[in-house]
Amino acid sequence: MRRLWNFLCLSTFIAGTFAAHGQAPAASAPTPASTPATRPPRPPATTRDPHTPGYVTATELPDGANAPANADGNFILGPTHPPAPESAEQPDVPHGRVVEITMNSADSKRYSGIAREPNTFGTPDPADPAKLLVPTSHPAPWTRHVTVYVPAQYVPGTVAPFIVGADGPDRMLFTVLDNLIAGHKVPALVAISISNGGGDAQGSERGLEYDTMSGLYAEWVENEVLPLVEAQAQVKLTKDPDARATMGGSSGGSCALIMAWYHPELYHRVLTYSGTYINQQWPYNSQAPHGAWEFHEHLIPNTPAKPIRIWMEVGDKDLFNPNAMKDGMHDWVVANEQMAKVLAAKGYHYQFVFAENAGHVDHAVKLQTLPEALEYLWHGYPISGTKN
Repeated sequence: MRRLWNFLCLSTFIAGTFAAHGQAPAASAPTPASTPATRPPRPPATTRDPHTPGYVTATELPDGANAPANADGNFILGPTHPPAPESAEQPDVPHGRVVEITMNSADSKRYSGIAREPNTFGTPDPADPAKLLVPTSHPAPWTRHVTVYVPAQYVPGTVAPFIVGADGPDRMLFTVLDNLIAGHKVPALVAISISNGGGDAQGSERGLEYDTMSGLYAEWVENEVLPLVEAQAQVKLTKDPDARATMGGSSGGSCALIMAWYHPELYHRVLTYSGTYINQQWPYNSQAPHGAWEFHEHLIPNTPAKPIRIWMEVGDKDLFNPNAMKDGMHDWVVANEQMAKVLAAKGYHYQFVFAENAGHVDHAVKLQTLPEALEYLWHGYPISGTKN
C-alpha cells in the first residue's frame, strides 16, 4: 500500500514539473506551440537507486547525517532529513540587516525581457530533435527585486566576500549565514539574492538568463547588479574570485556554474541543488548545442581544470522529463551523476550529495545540508578578517 501511495504521489509530482520546465512530454501528436496545451500523459514514476550500475561510487552516510565539511567526493544521504541546527533562527546570535533593491528592464543594457505565452510549449525542430522551437516567445518587460543580506559583523568601508544566489529572496540562506558567521564557520559574507526575470525554461526570461551557456548573466550581475548593491546596501564587494561564490537550484544551479565556468576570473566557488545540467538552452547555440548537458558531455572532460570548487546535490526522486524532444538529455539524476564523474576525473575539489527520499530542490534536504554545503564551499578561506 505504501509503494502504491508513493507511486501516485511521485506521478503527480513529475507531471507538475512539465509545466514548471516549459516542455510537454511525448504524445502521439505534439500540441502546436500556438495553441493552449492539453494535459500530457504522465511518464512512469521513477525513484533512482544510488547504487545503480554506472553511477559514481559513493560513501553511504548514517541516516540523518551530513557529509564532512572538509571532504571531497561522493556521498549518499539517508531518507530522513532532519534540519541542521544552523537552519533555524537563533535568538542569541547577531542578525544581519536586509536591504531590498528594485530593478527594471528599462534600465538594463543586457536584458530587455521576454516571456512565453501562457499554456504554450515548444515543439521539436523536425531537422534536429535536440533543438526546441518556441514561436510563442515575445518581448516583455520585467521588474525584479535584489535582496541583500549584510552580516552584523561587516565593518563599514572594508572589502567583503560575497555569494550571489538565484531565484531570490533566499531567507533560509540569510538565517544559516547568521548562525555560521557567528560560529566562525564561514567568513562574514554578504549575500546577494537576485529574483529571476519571470517564467521558466525555453522562451522565458528566467530560462534565457539561467540556461544560456555564455558569460552574459555573470556580466549582467557584474556591471548592473553589483554597483547597485554597493551603493544601496553601503558595502564594498571584493574583486578576488576566491572570495566570490554563486549558488542556485534547478536552472539557478546550472546558472551558478555557468557564471564561474565562463568567468573564472570572477567566481571560484559554486553551490547547486538539483542542477539543471541538461539540454534546456534556448535559443539554440552552436557553440554549446546541448545546453548545460555539454558540461559533462564535452566541456569539463575536454578543458583543463578551472579553479572552481563545487558542492552539488540531487534527489532520488528528482526530475526525469523525456518530453517531446526525445533527445536523451533530460534526466536530472543522470546529469548530476555524470557531473560528479567528470569532475572527479579532472581532479576538481567537489562534493556530490545523492539524497534519498528527496525531490527536486527538496526543501527538507536543503534545511539539512545548506550549513554543511556552505562550510564545504568556503573551506580553506580565512574566516577572520577579509581579503583585499
